[in-house]
Amino acid sequence: MKVELLRYTPDGEKLIASAAKLCYSPVGISSIEDNLDEKSTNKFLNMLMNLGHESPIEHISFTFGIEGVSRSLTHQLVRHRIASYSQQSQRYVKLDQFEYVIPPSIEGNEEAKKLFIEAMEKDQEYYNRLSEILFNENYKRLLAEGLEDKEARLKAEKEAIEDARYVFPNACETKIVVTMNARSLLHFFNIRCCLRAQWEIRALATEMLRLVKGVYPTLFKKAGPSCVAGPCPEGSMTCGKIVEVRERFKNL
Repeated sequence: MKVELLRYTPDGEKLIASAAKLCYSPVGISSIEDNLDEKSTNKFLNMLMNLGHESPIEHISFTFGIEGVSRSLTHQLVRHRIASYSQQSQRYVKLDQFEYVIPPSIEGNEEAKKLFIEAMEKDQEYYNRLSEILFNENYKRLLAEGLEDKEARLKAEKEAIEDARYVFPNACETKIVVTMNARSLLHFFNIRCCLRAQWEIRALATEMLRLVKGVYPTLFKKAGPSCVAGPCPEGSMTCGKIVEVRERFKNL
């Protein structure tokens, strides 16, 4: 897994403090940033987070480049709807040799890993065969419809891989660019950094949190699973490791 923070709103914490200042004082737009030094900015941010007044933090956003993750992960990721996603397409990109993610439980079991790799190799074999069969059929049809050779080949391949991709597994590696505002990120961290979250998306969320905490430590100082800043919301399904979890995210 590779995660990079590609872009983020510059002077984001000051921008949030400026927006909050407008809410709580009679100042005009031209002066909302006056006297906002680091100390007063931190004061506004701490007040917002303590009051639960999170709407001002929606004014800043973060864009991540993510690769080396599975389609299983991105199926979960895109359920976070207040975000923007751009994912590598299997309709337009032919995967002559697809990469895949092996779960740790399978990686650590010799017999399971052997079966898993065999399944991946078969998927690639079937994809290649299906692509060839469908390409030949589509190519002949398109030529008969009057398309020139080059255009017929391009369109035939696109149509072929569009359907051949159905044999690919959830393990198939993918790449995605994700943009979220700070409020959406906090919600994402609450849910996906939890020990009860699926292992792969938990690893992604934790790395994303480490990156944003590095640029805006005050804003994200209490970020992480819900139990970092309050009681565990999982009830009888709690992991029972609240002290360990809090310590880990405190030192992330």
